Amino acid sequence: MNKVSAKSKLRMPTKAIPFCSSILCISIATILLVGCSAKPTESGIQPAVLPATISAQTISGIEDNDSAMIVDEASKIDAAVAPVGQLPNRAIAAGRAEARQVSEMVASGDRVRIAALNSVSSAVVSNELAYDRLTYHPGPRVLANTENYTRIDENEIKRVSESPVSTFSIDVDTAAYSNLRRMLTREGRLPPFDAVRLEEIINYFDYDYPSPDGLNQPLAITTEMMVSPWNPDNHLLMVGIQGFEPALDQRPNANLVFLVDVSGSMQSADKLGLVKQSLHLLVSQMSADDRIALVVYAGAAGVVLESTSADKKSKIRQAIDSLSAGGSTNGGAGIELAYRIAEENKIEDGINRVIIASDGDLNVGITSIEDLKELITRKRENDIALTSLGFGTGNYNYSLMEQLADVGNGNAAYIDSLSEARKVLVEEMQSTLLTIAKDVKIQVEFNPAVVSEYRLIGYENRVLNREDFRNDKIDAGEIGAGHTVTALYEVSLKGSRGAMIPDRRYAQPDVETEDFSDELAYVNIRYKLPDADRSTEFGVAVRNQNIDSENLQATGNIRFAAAVAGFGQLLRGGKHTADWDYDELLLLARESRGDDEHGYRSELLGLVELAKILGDSG
Repeated sequence: MNKVSAKSKLRMPTKAIPFCSSILCISIATILLVGCSAKPTESGIQPAVLPATISAQTISGIEDNDSAMIVDEASKIDAAVAPVGQLPNRAIAAGRAEARQVSEMVASGDRVRIAALNSVSSAVVSNELAYDRLTYHPGPRVLANTENYTRIDENEIKRVSESPVSTFSIDVDTAAYSNLRRMLTREGRLPPFDAVRLEEIINYFDYDYPSPDGLNQPLAITTEMMVSPWNPDNHLLMVGIQGFEPALDQRPNANLVFLVDVSGSMQSADKLGLVKQSLHLLVSQMSADDRIALVVYAGAAGVVLESTSADKKSKIRQAIDSLSAGGSTNGGAGIELAYRIAEENKIEDGINRVIIASDGDLNVGITSIEDLKELITRKRENDIALTSLGFGTGNYNYSLMEQLADVGNGNAAYIDSLSEARKVLVEEMQSTLLTIAKDVKIQVEFNPAVVSEYRLIGYENRVLNREDFRNDKIDAGEIGAGHTVTALYEVSLKGSRGAMIPDRRYAQPDVETEDFSDELAYVNIRYKLPDADRSTEFGVAVRNQNIDSENLQATGNIRFAAAVAGFGQLLRGGKHTADWDYDELLLLARESRGDDEHGYRSELLGLVELAKILGDSG
């Protein structure tokens, strides 16, 4: 094997800190030596090893000669080992051990700022201390950041005279919002366009919609209109759905199987460490009649805890605390085993759910998304749902975690902090665990006599064919207890200056709709009760008499939803927002924030301000 050659270029601040920098460089070089000492793969391709990474939130304000307390969430240094072929686990483990030693030895001199660009890229001490990647590449270059997002092709503007009906499946996932929050606040960067799912950031927030009366008809529809903030010649139509939430003491008993990824890629505080903390929160909410099992998967799958009564909390907690990471990732085997445990302990008329906690980085066994979706599609037929909780940075596979939850009749969240875990697993436990309606579809028919054009904001991967609406074999989204679902359309009214599509030369005259002249649109909802095979359908008309041209009557619901939608569109590049900017967005969000009991809406304002700064500096 050739000798390792690694170059390091150090730009020192005015007051040098040779001891700290020497330790850092020597330790990283050691990681490289450890990683590169692995034998070549059978194919003859030598693994490429990437450097250790300072995986940290920005640390600032450290005065001269102070020691830097580098603790868990603020300072984890990971050994970023990215093999071509199979790098032996012992090399990965040794590299990570060296990284942990580095994290304990780092000391600071002149106000060092440590910023994480991502968990498997170069480490940068911004403005004052920087060093290039120390990378040994005897074989093909390996890209550091492997986060994976489904491509977004934004919904087109539709002309009502040609396509009057819009059909889509609901979505209650929230992973995209907490994930972009991680990028903005912890990594100091704007999210890639495909990571911004408009429907998920809108539905991260609760809205004050009227509630239905009970579980027999568990959904209620609210509609509202306002002038579009970014185009005053157009209007926004809001369609809000409120799910019924039974009292907590009426919750059915739960049979939960925790499926935890303990592969080598999960070995960091923001991954397996946070998984353990999150599961402890959920365990604390379980009652004595609930049951919990714990299954893990790495190179193989195994049962850490058989299905156990939730009153044995000490035993369950010990099993969770015993988890450690190492090895490759065989997600398919873990999913098979978790469903088998769930099926063996199924509670009739209860909550039966697999909760998978992973970064989604599968590399052995069934690794194809389509194959995994087919596996889960078969398993859901036994009325066992799947919730996916995503963790970590650098290799987070959003695309996989979202699609597994979709086909598993569940929901997807991304856990970037213990606070987010509390929101998903404590505050919103009922909506996370208890499904009240499945295969929920929305169909909106616009009146061509009133509306010229429309555009559905978000839900790109949820759009259905018109004929799918009444086809009960077509899978759609699920709504949990107390969930709110919000969809926004931007519409151009007949004769307005906001229309973008010119009339066709040979267009037929508009169909007369005098009998419905007071209706702008009709909203239909179709859903199945959790234990039903046939759907129920109902709808409401959207009246056009009270269209407010000044937004004087617009509620906080639609105004805040518009602010969130505007934020997402600006993050995507502002294709449809003209000259509307972050300052106008901030004004709208502040005015419509409302009571904000938990501070989530106020947090959005901080994210908008960060995005504005990052956008200006970019």
